[in-house]
Amino acid sequence: MELQQLRYFVAVAEHLNFTRAARACGISQPSLSQQIQKLEGELGQMLFERTGRQVRLTDAGRTLQAGARKILAAVADAQRALKEPDTAGPLRVGAIPTVAPYLLPEVVRQFRRSYRDSHLLVQEDLTAHVVRDCLADELDVAVIALPVESDGLQWTELMTEELLVALPSKHPLAEQRKISPHDLQSEPFIQLDEMHCLGEQMGSWCRRNDFRPATTCHSAQLLTVQEFVALGQGISLIPEMAMRSDRSKRRCYRRLSGGGPQRTLVLIWREGRFRSPVFDGLVATFQQVCAELGQATADVA
Repeated sequence: MELQQLRYFVAVAEHLNFTRAARACGISQPSLSQQIQKLEGELGQMLFERTGRQVRLTDAGRTLQAGARKILAAVADAQRALKEPDTAGPLRVGAIPTVAPYLLPEVVRQFRRSYRDSHLLVQEDLTAHVVRDCLADELDVAVIALPVESDGLQWTELMTEELLVALPSKHPLAEQRKISPHDLQSEPFIQLDEMHCLGEQMGSWCRRNDFRPATTCHSAQLLTVQEFVALGQGISLIPEMAMRSDRSKRRCYRRLSGGGPQRTLVLIWREGRFRSPVFDGLVATFQQVCAELGQATADVA
């Protein structure tokens, strides 16, 4: 069994497609298939079920997948440990789209101030993708919202924030200090797409509160949601960090009475990952920036 064979196996296990896995590995599909067959021959086990165009892991494949990830991660960590922290290459940071524009700029600014010879590469993507990339060592750390639904990850809590009602500034409800869910029943609603964990969380809160808003728009971007609110197309729920970044006079934000929905942000990385002083410095920077955000007084009436 060779390391390269394990890399090819993990690629197929992740993509469940030989053509895409070969492309990701930078080799031809026949060469990759040959290496997988060779590995199966050495192990005396079928690792994949191949039915037409569908590829599935067998029980033996699932067992090997967990072990192969640990082996490849241990090799990557050994390589990192042999390098000096300031020459180990850039740290790769992931964040979900409803966090990245509001948190990462300040993290990058403070990190660069403390670690002038180190660099960050930033990737904005959906939760499932940044989790996958952390497990595969394509990302060093990533910010997501709880829950963490994957084995093989370590995480530290960063902050909890409330979702606020976003209104056009001249909306009648803007005169209230707090708004009840009942007040929103007849309001048109601008919904963040549930492909985002925040959109799914908003939908869950509505269902728990027997709140069935008349949705006038679905969007994949918080900024788009905010712009439609300003145009008077409806109201929405927006995280506090997005409110703090909003300088427009066309929108205002109010808290929900009884406490609105909340989300807890965490920083994740692969379990057992080698932690250099620079890595620990990055984690500390995230914690510091989030502590400052949490202590900031929200400008909400």
